[in-house]
Amino acid sequence: MTMPDAVHASTHSITFPFGARTREAYLARPEGDGPFPGIVVIHEIDGLNDHIRDVAARFARQGYVALAVDLLAGRNRTVCMARFIGQLVSRSPNNSSVSELKAALTHLAAQPGVDAARLGAVGFCMGGSFAVLWACTDDRLKAIAPFYAQNPRPLEAARRMCPVVGSYPEADFTARFGRALDATLTRYAIPHDIKVYPGAKHSFFNDQGKSYDPAASTDAWARVTAFFAAHLK
Repeated sequence: MTMPDAVHASTHSITFPFGARTREAYLARPEGDGPFPGIVVIHEIDGLNDHIRDVAARFARQGYVALAVDLLAGRNRTVCMARFIGQLVSRSPNNSSVSELKAALTHLAAQPGVDAARLGAVGFCMGGSFAVLWACTDDRLKAIAPFYAQNPRPLEAARRMCPVVGSYPEADFTARFGRALDATLTRYAIPHDIKVYPGAKHSFFNDQGKSYDPAASTDAWARVTAFFAAHLK
C-alpha cells in the first residue's frame, strides 16, 4: 500500500530489556529531534516479518517512533505457539506476552525524542488481541488500533481501555468481537471508531498476503492515522 510520506524515516534492529533477559525488536523513527509520539507494533502469529517492519516504517514516516516487537525471536516456536494459543483462549489481560509488551513500551518511552505522554499500540490478529488485553491494564496507552482481534474475558475489563480504532473483516470470526467491543466502549463512553469491512477477510491489511484487500486496507489506514492524530498528536 503506497501512502504519502510526511517525513523521512530511519530503521534498525534493536534489543530491549525484559527482566534479566533481552528481546529483539525493530525500531523506526522519523528524522529530527521530536518530541514524537510512540507506537508499539505487534505482529500476527507468524512473527515479525517484512510486512510488520513496513507497518512500523509507515508510522515513522507519519511522525511516530515505532517499535515493532518480536515475540518469537530466540525462542522455541512450538512452545511459543502453545503459549500464545493458551493466552488467546483465556483472553486474560494478565499474561506474559502483555508483560513483554509493557517492557517494550517502557523502552520506547525512554528513547530520545519520544514523548512518554503520547504512546499507543497497533496489533494484527494475535497482536491485535494482545493490544486489546494490554489496554485494559496499562494507563500509559493513550490510543490503540486492533485489527481482527479478540476481546478480553470478561468483556467488562474494557471499561479501563483507552480510545480505540478497530478494524475487522466481515468474512471472519473476529467480526463479532468487533461489534461486541463497539457496544461495550459505547456503554462506558470510551472514544472509539470500530468498523467491520463487508467482504474483507482475515489479514486483509497485509499487502504481502493472499487476503489483502486494497480498498479496506486503504480505508483502515486512513482511519487509524486520523484517530491517532487526534489522540496522540
